[in-house]
Amino acid sequence: MQDTDEKDSSGPLHGIKVLDASTILAGPLTAQILGDFGAEVIKIEHPQQPDGMRGHGLDKNGVPLWWKMVSRNKRTITLNLSTAEGQEIFRDLAKAADVVIENFRPGTFERWGLSYAELSATNPGLIMLRVTGFGQHGPYATRPAFGTLVESMSGFAYLTGQPDGPPTLPAFGLADSIAGIAGSSAVSMALLDRERNGGTGQEIDLDLLTPIMTAVGPGVIYADQLGIDQERTGNRSQNNAPRNLYRTKDDHWLAISTSAQAIAERVMRIVQHPEVIDKDWFATGRTRAQHADLLDRYVGEWIAERTRDEVTTVFEQAGAAVAPVYRPSDLLTDPQVIATDMITTVEDDDLGPVRMQNVMWRMGRSPGSIRHTGRPAGADTDNILTSLGRSAEEIDNLRVRGII
Repeated sequence: MQDTDEKDSSGPLHGIKVLDASTILAGPLTAQILGDFGAEVIKIEHPQQPDGMRGHGLDKNGVPLWWKMVSRNKRTITLNLSTAEGQEIFRDLAKAADVVIENFRPGTFERWGLSYAELSATNPGLIMLRVTGFGQHGPYATRPAFGTLVESMSGFAYLTGQPDGPPTLPAFGLADSIAGIAGSSAVSMALLDRERNGGTGQEIDLDLLTPIMTAVGPGVIYADQLGIDQERTGNRSQNNAPRNLYRTKDDHWLAISTSAQAIAERVMRIVQHPEVIDKDWFATGRTRAQHADLLDRYVGEWIAERTRDEVTTVFEQAGAAVAPVYRPSDLLTDPQVIATDMITTVEDDDLGPVRMQNVMWRMGRSPGSIRHTGRPAGADTDNILTSLGRSAEEIDNLRVRGII
């Protein structure tokens, strides 16, 4: 069994204690990132209905693979928060915590006597991150919401896909992932604010819609100031051209972007059409995008006559931007990914060595680390309750009654 008492003393969040009472993805990803950078994270799950993430994605011999990643660096305890005894244990845990993360419907924690006001009364330094689809207030606050719904509402689906095709949803948890990254930033800001303001914590209201709506870009200000909605452009951009995916002679796809004017000029010289550089419309990305048909034809014809390696070599030598369209398996052998340890190997009790995405950024003085992979439900329940002063007899009694 992995040593889950091992702590990352070098991480910038060493000494910070986090209770992860959230489920599925956005909240758990926030907690994962905090744990990656040294926080001590306790994952709380219902004893009969653990986090649905355990059943998401593929498994190997019954072992859920995604769980191994999103719940890494977390100890796990089962606890029925809808019971008085479960609430009492949670309050005891929260007294010594720095951060609580929850994503129940608004009002649920209040109904259980676990509101921020109640928890912070005994722990004024507590920070509480509350993740919901639409926020704690407003007409949509109590609606059930998943990433798919806010991916639709954010403008992402409307802008994604071919111009003559339907709006398109992502094939992965995009909105939840963006919100999870945003959540780790929000908690870090709140920890800094606590340090600067006398040790007082605060409540954070994070909805899934705002982060992805921000990531989608300037559509809102365009609609407000110009009265227009951006439309689907497929793989093209309204901001520059050539910008697309192009098929090579050996049936690979390459992505090219020319956001910088100098790169656009280099690309057109590479594909042997330098004459367009002197056109008035070539002077800006926006006006180049108005001639995307012509530019795509020139670039596409040149690439179609060459292999992926040939195109990549020429582009790299000329200082032009190009990248292959990868499958996940391609990342496992990419030299840049390997050289920077973007994917790292972690030992797992069930699977042995497993490769997964490493911590999200590389800090020079206080780097993060992966101490262990996701644990079985309730694997650390007894140890955690013992540390709260519960006897073995009390723990057995709680288990028999379904509290843990």
